[in-house]
Amino acid sequence: MTRRQQLKNTLYERRVYRYRVTISILILMTMTMIVIGRYSQLQISDYEIYKTQSDRNRIQLLPIVPKRGLIFDRNGLLLAENIPSYTLTVVKERLKSLDDTLAIINEIIPLTDDDIEQFRKRLSRRRPYEAVPLKFRVSEEDIGKLAVNRHRVPGVEIDAQLVRHYPQGELFAHMLGYVGRINERELDVIDPVNYSGTHHIGKIGLEKYYEELLHGTVGYQNVESNAHGRILRVLERHDPLPGSDITLNVDAYVQRVAYEALQGRRGAIVAMEPHTGAIIAMVSAPSYDTNLFVNGISSLDYKGLQNDPNLPLFNRALQGQYPPASTIKPIWGLAGLHYGVIKPSTRIPDPGWFSLPDDSRRYRDWKRTGHGAWVDLEQAVVESCDVYFYELAYRLGIDRLHSFATRFGLGDPTGIDNTNERSGLMPSRAWKQKSRGSHWYPGETINVGIGQGFMLTTPLQLAVATSVIASRGDLYAPRLLSSVGDEPVVAPLMGQMEDVSDAHWDSITRSMEQVIYGERGTGRGLKAGLAYRLAGKSGTAQVVGIAAGEEYDSSSLRERNRDHALFIAFAPANDPKIAVAVVFENGEHGGSVAGPAARKVIDAYLLGDPSLGLGTASNSKGQLIDTEAGVDASE
Repeated sequence: MTRRQQLKNTLYERRVYRYRVTISILILMTMTMIVIGRYSQLQISDYEIYKTQSDRNRIQLLPIVPKRGLIFDRNGLLLAENIPSYTLTVVKERLKSLDDTLAIINEIIPLTDDDIEQFRKRLSRRRPYEAVPLKFRVSEEDIGKLAVNRHRVPGVEIDAQLVRHYPQGELFAHMLGYVGRINERELDVIDPVNYSGTHHIGKIGLEKYYEELLHGTVGYQNVESNAHGRILRVLERHDPLPGSDITLNVDAYVQRVAYEALQGRRGAIVAMEPHTGAIIAMVSAPSYDTNLFVNGISSLDYKGLQNDPNLPLFNRALQGQYPPASTIKPIWGLAGLHYGVIKPSTRIPDPGWFSLPDDSRRYRDWKRTGHGAWVDLEQAVVESCDVYFYELAYRLGIDRLHSFATRFGLGDPTGIDNTNERSGLMPSRAWKQKSRGSHWYPGETINVGIGQGFMLTTPLQLAVATSVIASRGDLYAPRLLSSVGDEPVVAPLMGQMEDVSDAHWDSITRSMEQVIYGERGTGRGLKAGLAYRLAGKSGTAQVVGIAAGEEYDSSSLRERNRDHALFIAFAPANDPKIAVAVVFENGEHGGSVAGPAARKVIDAYLLGDPSLGLGTASNSKGQLIDTEAGVDASE
């Protein structure tokens, strides 16, 4: 009998079905739990995190750049201001493609390779969503072109901001310095929060020295923006604190007179108040226009300044180091009196040369025939007798010369409120041993006696030393800053020479007056028409060596090898209000070249601007009286 075959196993199929349904339900429930868990995490556990991220896409914290403080001269004339300027900026996060955007912008507004190179550098050190400048000083025509093509360049904006401007141009270039774009080195040292949104910083001069005062404190605002980055509304705002306005001791009129007195030649003039340390004028020539540097100077313009043989970027007033030559003689004369080495009546023979004991070498006088059989201190200063000061320096010795000179601020930085000041050089035995590995020779002392040899001073140091003479021993740190807002700034008193007797000061002051009023004074060409009593001293610093026995012939030397011309002066002589130091590079003769420049500066300060009909001058006794501008005599 054949077994019957079962074609359908219902029980088995039911078991398989139940198994599959159970598995499906478990999978579905697991997935549902995962979705619910993830949803709970997003909506409950991580709610604040994602809410914050969402707000960041909608709400941004933007810095508000503080207004940079203004700079004024003592009479309220604006020297550094802020003017509106438009900058093309880019926010990378809002771009689909940076390269495509740059290409489109270049079609609308031509970009230079330098623009793009500098932009990429700034882009590499920005913060997220920070607008990065692409092009500065965008014209109104270019702004119109961008407005028409705005739909093609999302994330590109025109930013209106205030930028630095110097109305006086080159007149105050070396004093004020300038601001420029922040570079990578500066980014490492500045406060990144306080400089958020700021693209400029003080580079040199007063702009750098008083950067903290002038910059101010950054503000900020929370803004709501749409998906395209356009600001819809301001949610919160904290205004910035503007930088402090500062007023200088400098008189812009005297500054201009001093600059013009240099006649475009290489040199420097510094004028200051002896009893306060206030800088009245400080110029270096030739100069340059600082406005070129504010938004980045072009390579062509910068190379032109760098390659100029007259070095317009070089601040001669603070960095130029020159032998003081005969302008140092009043100080050495005072040293001789103070140490009791000489008296005012001490006379020294002058055959036209000087020799050390047991030495055949002759140190010649600038006047080959000498200044007479016997010369006293006053005559030596008035006629600038080298032989007298050779002998005086030998008697004093380098140790006392060095010690006394430092009391006038020579050989050390003056401490002026500016950048890059050089210290000059007042040599000593210790300096010689350290720098040259050699001991000091008596012949080197002789050279220092006439302000030559190793000795170097800056024009600022000469002005400070002249102020010490004028104030009879008060050594002030020179100050450009007069006040911050309404708060006055007082120059620190660095030293006083109370141990020097009034009689000795009288002797030196009288001899410096006779430089101007004496029949043989080296500055006698300045006395015509003087409305005040002037005291001064000329100097001629040798640039190239002349062998013993040879005669100096300026016509045989190239212009840059000729002697430097120097002059120091103060006035009124009995109650000094101003002290001046003048250096003309390769000017040859201090009395005839640098002296008239000093006279013009002093006239400008004491007599005022003749176009305004203002000013005071002094009578023959040195007392100030009302007068019109004095006559300039530059014989």
